[in-house]
Amino acid sequence: MRRKPAVAGQFYHGTSAKLSHQVQQYITKNLPKEHALGILSPHAGLIYSGAVAGEVYSRIALPETFILLGPNHTGLGARMAIMSEGEWEIPTGIFQIDEKLGRRILANAPLVSSDTQAHMFEHSLEVQLPFIAHFSRNSKIVPLTVMSATLEECRSVGEGIAKSIKETDYPVVIVASSDMSHYVSDEVAHKKDKMAIDKILSLDPEGLFSVVRKEQISMCGYLPATMMLFAAKSLGARGAKLIKYATSGDVSGDYDAVVGYAGVIVS
Repeated sequence: MRRKPAVAGQFYHGTSAKLSHQVQQYITKNLPKEHALGILSPHAGLIYSGAVAGEVYSRIALPETFILLGPNHTGLGARMAIMSEGEWEIPTGIFQIDEKLGRRILANAPLVSSDTQAHMFEHSLEVQLPFIAHFSRNSKIVPLTVMSATLEECRSVGEGIAKSIKETDYPVVIVASSDMSHYVSDEVAHKKDKMAIDKILSLDPEGLFSVVRKEQISMCGYLPATMMLFAAKSLGARGAKLIKYATSGDVSGDYDAVVGYAGVIVS
C-alpha cells in the first residue's frame, strides 16, 4: 500500500518543483556530517520550522533507514502504531518502509502495534520527509506514532527500538518529531523550552518526561523524544547538542502567542 501525502499544499508546497525550492532555502551546504544516533526535529509548517529542521538534516550523515517517532495528533488508530509495510509518497519522492526493521521493532517492543489508520492523516512524520528526500532518495523509513505512554512504557519501547537497531547491520537514525511550547508568549516559550532542552542535552529521558509534566510544557512530541533518548542511551550515546532554537514569532513577528522549535543531534 502507498500512503499518499496528507498535508502537501498545507504544511509544505504541493508540487515537486516548488517543494524542492522551498527545502533548499533551509539547507546549509557543505557542512561536516555527523553520525547521529538520534535527532530532535520540528514538524510545523515549513515556513515556521523549516530553518530549524533544515539545519539539523544538513549536519547528519544520511543512514540507510530513519525510524520516525512522532505524536499522534489525530486520535486515530492504535496507541503506539507502526506502519510496517508499503510506501510513503510526497511530491519529491517515494519512500520504502523498512519492513525487516519494522518487524524487529514489533517483536522487541510488544507495546507497539502494526496499524495503518494512525498514519493516514498524521502530519508529524510526513513533514520530516521533504528534508530526507533532499539528501537521499534511497533512505527507507519506519514510521511510528505515539498517542500516550507512561515513563516505563517509553523506556520499554525505546530499549526495544535500540535492541532492533543492534540486530541490524546498516546505519539507522531515530528521529523524534516534536514542536516545543505552543501558543504562549515568546518569553515563556524560551524559558520553558530551555527546561526541556536541557534535559535532552543531558541525555536524561526521565528528567524530560518529568519536567514537561511538572512545568506543563506543551511539547507535543515529548513522548517520542523520551523514547528516542532511552534508545540512544542504550546504543551508547555520548552527548547531545542544540543545533538551533527558534519560535514562530521569528517569522510572523507575533511574539504574544508563539510555537517553539528545537533541533538537536544525539551522537
